[in-house]
Amino acid sequence: MEAQSKKDMRQTTGVQTQTEIVCINNSLTKASLTLSTESGRRGGELRWHISNDGKSKGERSLDFDRDVLGVEVKDKRIKLKAFEVLQKESLFFGKGEKQRVRKDYVFEMETEEKATLWGRTISECIESLGRPKELFVIVNPFGGKKCGPKIFEKEVKPLLEAAGINFKMQETRYGTHAKEIAHSLDLSKYDGIACVSGDGVVVEVVNGLLKREDWKQAITMPLGIIPGGTGNGMAKSLLHSVREEYSASNATFAIVRGCKCPLDVASVVQGDKVLFSVLLLCWGLVADINIESEKYRWMGSARFEIYSLLRIFGLRKYDGKIQFVPALGYEEFGEPIGESNKWKGETVILQDAFGNSGGSEMHGYKGSSTEFEESKWRFINGPFVTVWIQNVPWASKDIMPAPQAKKLLNFCNSSPTVV
Repeated sequence: MEAQSKKDMRQTTGVQTQTEIVCINNSLTKASLTLSTESGRRGGELRWHISNDGKSKGERSLDFDRDVLGVEVKDKRIKLKAFEVLQKESLFFGKGEKQRVRKDYVFEMETEEKATLWGRTISECIESLGRPKELFVIVNPFGGKKCGPKIFEKEVKPLLEAAGINFKMQETRYGTHAKEIAHSLDLSKYDGIACVSGDGVVVEVVNGLLKREDWKQAITMPLGIIPGGTGNGMAKSLLHSVREEYSASNATFAIVRGCKCPLDVASVVQGDKVLFSVLLLCWGLVADINIESEKYRWMGSARFEIYSLLRIFGLRKYDGKIQFVPALGYEEFGEPIGESNKWKGETVILQDAFGNSGGSEMHGYKGSSTEFEESKWRFINGPFVTVWIQNVPWASKDIMPAPQAKKLLNFCNSSPTVV
């Protein structure tokens, strides 16, 4: 059915709108294409009227940043590939929860020229949002219930293809393989690295990047995390911070949108070795549960809950001393440390990701150079049941030990900044 032309163009400060009569679902309706051209507020939307038998049933709209994967033009038709939030129908209670749904919308224009013009305008708007064009995807086939490859094929790959993002996928073959990949990868070919895995592979990638000779540039490479492991605390934290439902599809869409946020990296020095952490550090009960429950990996995240119950009936205690600089509002915790007992950074023989240590062969980040001498140090003596240091709110998709850590994730709803 061919649409009759009816065009209206208007422009206000920072906003440009074009209106056409289009055909959608065999019905003629008015559609408005609006672009924001204000500095720092790129984006746009397509809005159209819904009608049935000539009667208006309201309006629908798609925001190019928050709802649209990509656009395709063929002849007089424009196809918008959406991943939008819709109301889920409930069998017994009517409308259910809202969730993102993959859906295509096809608009037929009056002429091919108009379809080409609108399609190009929408495509340029999406490109201006700073989305990635080339991704390197690391899939862990061993994490959690070993569903990584299946998650990639069913949830990740279709969204990347709909968004027109080129990607190269590689599965890990053994432990530390992801670290080796990140250490040697030609980063100039990619706009980001996405991990379909649990938190362990993300930590491996960070360690691989920080062990590179060009680590200062390498660590600026955006890292994406798509839950495919056991804990998935990083993915849960990032999605929760922007009020998105926890799922592999939503995490993939965040990567498609180019959402990012800065994240702290902790340096862990133990003897002559240095490691880097972005999720959590633990000692005692929690570490024991994580390590000793490995034999129950086939259970997925339930392994943590079940093994925790087993360990609670046989608690161990660990002797030690913790020295720390208290956060604002926690100055009364622990006891003050005398000047002679303050912790001071020491020069250590660092070991790289592959067992090489010291000398001119040592490359990469050496750890924080922050001076702590002027800080007001305090201490707590053990014995301890567990020590748990958390960088983000969620340790796994079901455990939130540090709700205040959300302040460290500087996301905004329109343009979050970790993939």
